[in-house]
Amino acid sequence: MADAFDPDLIERARKTFAGPVAFLKSAPQLQHLPDPQVPEVAFAGRSNVGKSSLLNALTGRNGLARTSVTPGRTQELNFFDVGEPLAFRLVDMPGYGFAKAPKDVVKKWRYLVNDFLRGRAVLKRALVLIDSRHGIKDIDREILDMLDQAAVSYRIVLTKADKVKASALAEVAERTAAEARKRPAAHPDILATSSEKGMGIAELRAAVVEAIG
Repeated sequence: MADAFDPDLIERARKTFAGPVAFLKSAPQLQHLPDPQVPEVAFAGRSNVGKSSLLNALTGRNGLARTSVTPGRTQELNFFDVGEPLAFRLVDMPGYGFAKAPKDVVKKWRYLVNDFLRGRAVLKRALVLIDSRHGIKDIDREILDMLDQAAVSYRIVLTKADKVKASALAEVAERTAAEARKRPAAHPDILATSSEKGMGIAELRAAVVEAIG
């Protein structure tokens, strides 16, 4: 399902996320972006895919990212500083696929995300979250296409892996990996995670630290 990470990298990533992690700012528009002074790793995912919960599990801080039962709540790019001194930033991108959102909101989202992906030189990788219970949907393919076109390296992360049987998880992971292999900017290996059970969190931390070099 995923390549094995070096134990030293796993430990280095654990120590990194055990250090300071703090919310920096929200950017509703590109002019509000923080200075591009350190590497960034962005998290993208459909509304209600469990992005906030995964960010909280990743950083070991329950209240870092807001969790909400209301899809599409986050409509800005949210930046988090990691490390002391500052080592890199996590970027929580606004959730997509909000069926009930007004068209102007969806249009604003598309422009914000597309311009961010195309113009952010310090963005080292995007992690695209996909619900293990559903696999890649057409709405997910839209963001994958945007990443391919922007030539932003990305890795697919399956969420809520504890909600499906092992056989079903293996099947969706293989199906997802097969699609990833056909995409120019996609990392070939898939990570399966559960923020609730802690599954795959150590590997996800390692993937973030590996991405920033």
